[in-house]
Amino acid sequence: MIEKRSLSGLVAVFVCASMGVMAFAEERSPIEPRVPPNERMTARSMKSPIPKTPENIAKGKVIYEGKGSCFRCHGDSGKGDGPYNTLVNLNPSPRDFTNPKFHRNRTDGELFWVLKNGIAGTGMVPAIGGPITEDEAWYVILYERSFEGK
Repeated sequence: MIEKRSLSGLVAVFVCASMGVMAFAEERSPIEPRVPPNERMTARSMKSPIPKTPENIAKGKVIYEGKGSCFRCHGDSGKGDGPYNTLVNLNPSPRDFTNPKFHRNRTDGELFWVLKNGIAGTGMVPAIGGPITEDEAWYVILYERSFEGK
């Protein structure tokens, strides 16, 4: 029997592989915005409705490591070194959530936009409306933020 975590991971591998993201490359600039210019102001103004508490960060971790499957690309430690980088050589490599420059330059609303829409030209596919809900995305963002400086 295939473990649920493994099965969802297989789906992500096929999605990434079918997108042709096979050549290894470094993470693009951590300060480069991913939200299109015409949507950036709206995204930047969005605020998380979820308070930053240890309990809510822990909920985000469960989603990140579970049904969100974020760890598969971003890694258990958030460094962008998940197992799929070896398997399909994502190009560019996933975001390194430990990088303080990334956190200083990206708002929660921008991170939410990326989870909702994905990023064209990368292995980042939309997560909201797929494996996670909008509410769950805010918890994941809290957890992603907890990697800063680690």
